[in-house]
Amino acid sequence: MNRALLKNKLSTLALSMFRKDFFGIFHGSISAKTESNRFIINTKEAVFDALDNNSLIELYFKKDYRWNQASIDAKIHFSIYSQISDAKFISFTMPPFAVAYSLEHNIIIPKDYFGYKELGSIKIFNPKQFDDWYDRAESEIAYYFQTKKTDIIVIRGYGVYAFNRDIHEMAKKLAILEKSCRILMLDKSKNDFNFD
Repeated sequence: MNRALLKNKLSTLALSMFRKDFFGIFHGSISAKTESNRFIINTKEAVFDALDNNSLIELYFKKDYRWNQASIDAKIHFSIYSQISDAKFISFTMPPFAVAYSLEHNIIIPKDYFGYKELGSIKIFNPKQFDDWYDRAESEIAYYFQTKKTDIIVIRGYGVYAFNRDIHEMAKKLAILEKSCRILMLDKSKNDFNFD
């Protein structure tokens, strides 16, 4: 596995997603599986518009000192990689329209062509209370992916986890999701102010 190429792919995608406001300055995570028991993920201090060799770290499934430097989301990525063989790339993003839409809805049913064709409907996962969410997230997210046979989960008020064998397919799906949610919200606001 060419780690330099993988790191370059992660960096390029992270910059693109940062520009679209999918990542915050220190908020979000992106990773790539390198071997059956290893993956590269961003560090805690990573700034997503400038991911470089120092802000990406390779972790073994068996936890060691490197896990202390890794993203807070490393345990969730590990859980997905260890349970889902199709997961080659994983991202945790906070696309603003998708997260905003998740606050007041239980399902996303795109009204635009690409959302309809590529996504279909997506149920919104309710994490219930946030107090212990990070303790539950690593098992609940992987379980959701497996039981619902999906590669994307929209978590109410939290963000979106996605995985794929292809980094570009993962990015495309996230972009379509965000655009569909934006269109749904624009449509709703137009209808809210329609006085006919």
